[in-house]
Amino acid sequence: MKNDDLDQSSPPDPLAGLDAASEIAVFHLVVLSRRVDQLLALCGRLAQENQVLREQHDALVAERDTLRDKYEHARARIEAMIVRLKGLEQNS
Repeated sequence: MKNDDLDQSSPPDPLAGLDAASEIAVFHLVVLSRRVDQLLALCGRLAQENQVLREQHDALVAERDTLRDKYEHARARIEAMIVRLKGLEQNS
């Protein structure tokens, strides 16, 4: 073995021996691979955000339903008071 073969300061070039077209193809594959990784990460973030938004939506729907029930109950009580007041007015 020569001393040059033992020199590990520089890793072997994975593109060594490829023609220009092959190097370009490999470059585009690397770029595409990185883009796919970015899109997968974005998809994961959007899925998390979507889950949070769905939970917020469900909470707001529940709150709306509770408020609607309270409104209907208050409306019924007010209508009952109006009927009683009209009855008292007619009796006097």
